[in-house]
Amino acid sequence: MGWFSAPDYWLSRLVLERGVAAIYLIAFVAAALQFRALIGEHGILPVPRYLAELSFWRTPSVFHWRYSDRLFACVAWFGAGLSAAVVAGAADLVPLWAAMVIWLTLWVLYLSIVNVGQTWYSFGWESLLLETGFLVIFVGNARTAPPVLTMWLVRWLLFRVEFGAGLIKMRGDPCWRNLTCLYYHHETQPMPGPLSWFFHHLPKPLHRIEVAGNHFAQLVVPFGLFAPQPVASVAAAIVVVTQLWLVLSGNFAWLNWLTIVLACSAIDQSLLPVPAPPALAEPPPWFVVLVIVFTATVLTLSYWPTRNMLSSHQRMNMSFNSFHLVNTYGAFGSVGRFRREVVIEGTDEPKISDQTVWKEYGFKGKPGAVRRLPRQWAPYHLRLDWLMWFAGISPRYAQPWLRPFMERLLRNDRAALRLLRHNPFPDAPPRYVRAALYDYRFTTWAELRSDHAWWHRTRLSMYVPPMALQKAMNPQDR
Repeated sequence: MGWFSAPDYWLSRLVLERGVAAIYLIAFVAAALQFRALIGEHGILPVPRYLAELSFWRTPSVFHWRYSDRLFACVAWFGAGLSAAVVAGAADLVPLWAAMVIWLTLWVLYLSIVNVGQTWYSFGWESLLLETGFLVIFVGNARTAPPVLTMWLVRWLLFRVEFGAGLIKMRGDPCWRNLTCLYYHHETQPMPGPLSWFFHHLPKPLHRIEVAGNHFAQLVVPFGLFAPQPVASVAAAIVVVTQLWLVLSGNFAWLNWLTIVLACSAIDQSLLPVPAPPALAEPPPWFVVLVIVFTATVLTLSYWPTRNMLSSHQRMNMSFNSFHLVNTYGAFGSVGRFRREVVIEGTDEPKISDQTVWKEYGFKGKPGAVRRLPRQWAPYHLRLDWLMWFAGISPRYAQPWLRPFMERLLRNDRAALRLLRHNPFPDAPPRYVRAALYDYRFTTWAELRSDHAWWHRTRLSMYVPPMALQKAMNPQDR
């Protein structure tokens, strides 16, 4: 079975397994802490109502058999606990078949959450985590040498992530082709980080170099992953460096960190100052058969994402099956030139007039108060904050969740308020809430020194007119 095993990649497998387990842990914790307000029994988009209209095979999930908030919490926290155990090395202490069962359990539990998450879970990194998590089922554990076929499939996944993202940019916004997209991106990205203001103010020639470097990293470097060593290791290292650059410049949940973990699988340990590989046993015949069957399945399912990548009508972040296996990926095919933010306000005054004082709700991650420096949240995912960015782009993205969310603010709903950083009505709920649309831009160096503000904002229009419980006010009554 010498052709089947790659013992020199034992460290790559270790990083891959522990890294994926750590991201699973973050994903399960995020689900446990946010689900009640978003998809719980009394949430904005309740799971029971959603599942009543769909079959199991369209949305495979354990919640088809039964749903309750208590059961969801148990699934999420059990998944978090099991992930933490794998991070600590539990999967290496059990027989190979038991390790595979552990990884399969994590995948089933997170698939069950994603498939009932609706619009809150419609991000590409959900599918990426599921596809990676399923691959890891077949990399073995510390008792056997890593299988060559699975390690190559990991590189094929990384190739699709990077090359798909590069293609969608070149086919999309013209600013990627004329190298000017980063004039805007750091300011208009979904959730800026603490260094985004500084990245935005880098010299424009450097921004052009950044874009050119991105094209090289995503359109040329991925082919090096399939080259002999040390070329593959160099290609993987370039991916890691570019992803770390993205980590520093913004908040993209676990997308960048998971890509880094995937890239580490292509690095040859013989090029690093690490101990020699331990003595690893050849895998049992049944495992070899499973890996071969799995490889054939992945190659078959690769037809659809490959066709999508080669198509002039390429779609990004799409799953071709309900199990989120062998997906297509991409990001930022278009880049906004302006930043629009939806600001939610409330008042406890019984009647609205021109003198009404409106108090603003504060979100954890999305821009709000102009003097508040954006925080670093990735790899944790603030789902409401991300969708608020989409709402600023167009009201159609806010359907059907924004008004139900605002109605919960009118009741000081505890679960909904946990999603926020600041509630201006801690003692009693407001009488009315409304949403206004603002234009946000980063301040200049001079404005930062004089005003101590990171943002400058200008009110544009009313987004949702004042509303009270059980009725919405006349749009002219503002």
